[in-house]
Amino acid sequence: MTTPNTTNSSAPTEASRNQPRSASWRYWIKLLLPPVLLLLVGAGLIFLLGVAQRTGWIADGQSAAAPTEATSADVEHICPMFCVPPQEGPGRCAVCGMELVPASTGNQNGDGRSITIDPASRRVANIQTVAVQSVAQTRPVRAVGQLRYDEGALATISSYVDGRIERLYADFTGMEVRPGDQLALVYSPPLYSAQVELLQAWRSLNAVSSNPAVARVQESQQRLYEGTRRKLIDELGMTEAQVSQLEQSGEANSRLHLYSPINGTVIERLADEGQYVQRGEPIYRIADLSHVWLMLDLFPEDAAAIRYGQRVDAEVQSLPGRRFPGRVAFVDPVVNPKTRTVGVRVVLLNENRMLRIGDFARANVQVDLEPTGEAAEEIYDPELAGKWISPRHPHVIEDEPGDCRVCGVSLVSSSRFGFAEQPVEPAKVMVVPRSAVLMAGQNSVVYVEVEAGRFEIRPVVLGPSIADRIVIVSGVEPGEYVAVSGNFLIDSQMVLAGNPSLIDPTRGQEKAEPSEGPLVLEEQPMQRIAGPTGEDLERLYQAYFAIAATLADDQAVPSDQAATLQDLADRLAGADDLSDSAQSLIAVIAEHSDQLPGVTFEEARIPFKPISKSILQLAAQARGAEAETTFIHFYCSMVPGGEGDWMQPSEPLANPYWGSKMLRCGINAGQLSPSGIMGNSAAEPPCCEVTSEPEPAAGPSCCEAGSSTKESDEEAESQPTAKPSCCDESTPTAPSEETES
Repeated sequence: MTTPNTTNSSAPTEASRNQPRSASWRYWIKLLLPPVLLLLVGAGLIFLLGVAQRTGWIADGQSAAAPTEATSADVEHICPMFCVPPQEGPGRCAVCGMELVPASTGNQNGDGRSITIDPASRRVANIQTVAVQSVAQTRPVRAVGQLRYDEGALATISSYVDGRIERLYADFTGMEVRPGDQLALVYSPPLYSAQVELLQAWRSLNAVSSNPAVARVQESQQRLYEGTRRKLIDELGMTEAQVSQLEQSGEANSRLHLYSPINGTVIERLADEGQYVQRGEPIYRIADLSHVWLMLDLFPEDAAAIRYGQRVDAEVQSLPGRRFPGRVAFVDPVVNPKTRTVGVRVVLLNENRMLRIGDFARANVQVDLEPTGEAAEEIYDPELAGKWISPRHPHVIEDEPGDCRVCGVSLVSSSRFGFAEQPVEPAKVMVVPRSAVLMAGQNSVVYVEVEAGRFEIRPVVLGPSIADRIVIVSGVEPGEYVAVSGNFLIDSQMVLAGNPSLIDPTRGQEKAEPSEGPLVLEEQPMQRIAGPTGEDLERLYQAYFAIAATLADDQAVPSDQAATLQDLADRLAGADDLSDSAQSLIAVIAEHSDQLPGVTFEEARIPFKPISKSILQLAAQARGAEAETTFIHFYCSMVPGGEGDWMQPSEPLANPYWGSKMLRCGINAGQLSPSGIMGNSAAEPPCCEVTSEPEPAAGPSCCEAGSSTKESDEEAESQPTAKPSCCDESTPTAPSEETES
């Protein structure tokens, strides 16, 4: 009876244990199953969508909206990091490996130099503009310098004789003295002996003067007396007044007073009372502190705007807020090789002795500007208008001509240093806020709002910076509006559009096509220049011929040849005998002459082009009065980029652009005689020129591609030459003056 009861009681207990466990599993299944199913369904939909897009069943919105842009190989693609220039067609960046993206097409105008920003984007980017102003502007030149003694107002008081200092009247440093004040008393036995000699000579001279029979002795005594007197004054330091007093008293004195020669202050006392001094040993140093020097160090570009006599306002460190006027006394002609600065000396008046030597001072000079951003050639200063100024001491200014009261030099007119006698209307320059200019390396650009919302890139030439503004020399016009904020966003949009930008402002610009055929020289009356100018002009042509021959020999241009050409061009650039057009051509020659030396002959041929063009135009309008040589104008159509003109004094043709590769390639385009242009054949084809009586050719014609001369057979075989476009194989060509290709 007991056992069945036990079994029945244990069965419900085990069932009650399994019931919570099965309920827990059902709870977790209900909780996790729905999100798992949802994820699986979503993944399946995404997979099916991708398959549909790959098979072309459906297309994305971008491809449907602009299928031509996405599929065209002509669309420029750019790197998102701008590592490489834009390129046509998709791909990956060769630098960073990122996928190239199509360039933005936000520029609705399609002019390639501007981009349009809609009003909403403009507000978000906070793009603001201001007008370009044309104002009279001065540029402040600021520098910090140190006060020093005026070296011309320093005096050293030394002992003229060996002796002992018995008394020092100026017995402390800082004592002010005037000319003639006694400074010290020196006891000297040699001085006493010299005075005794003078008295003896004086008495002897007086004794023989009353006896005319001894005239020769009297003359000897006179010379002895004068020599002894000059010894006391010149060698022993006595004054004329002291010697006269000695002669009147007739008593020698072994003590000598030393006097002050200038107004000034004792800045050093170098001896004490009772001290023995030797001849020439300094006792005092005296300085005139009524004016002091302010020594400045300026950058060369700032020093170039400073002139002698220009007003300077200085503020010393110990007296803040108080300004001391001064004037420029000297501008160092040499740049310090260590600091790369130029020393400038300013004279400051110090009548109240408030300026202390060694103190630091801040100097400010106002420089009037020209529209080019350079300092004005003539300025107006009311204190110097119509006045006369000392060429050594700019603080000496007088109303009438005369001598400087300090050094005795004749005064000169202030107009000699560029100061106008009447008020000058200041020139106006274009200025914009500094934030309007984007600068990177040698590139400087602004963005001009040419229409509402349309911004155009403008490369600009910058002048000096003035506070928060900067001078624009060229590139914009007064009244135009430039972006001063948000311009970096505009520049980034220009990059995405493949337009010119700060990094490459020349991108997309139309380049001038090289001229086809020889340079056409305008026929005009020949100007015959006499005198030294005409001789220099003919020497200029000879210097050019030497450089052309050097390049034709495949040799680098020596520095002496380039220097000769540049020196002659610089000398002729300012010649009054030459016309304005001739001077402008000579300026081009001088500008490119300094690019010839120090490079390979291939690199020297690049600046040789503009030099040759200018030299030809110059020879067509100006020759020396004694010139007799007729120059020859040659042209080669095979020169890369065209403009293969040059000039020679005689035959045979020697091509400076190709050298030994195609030494005889070219044609005779005309002759330039001292009387004018002769036989300009610029209208003829650039090669294959037919002549009635062809001269024996030095080598194959340039129209016979692949041929070479004996001198360059091996070189020509390794470098086959393409035929000029003017040569047609279907038609026979006559012998031409272009004889080697």
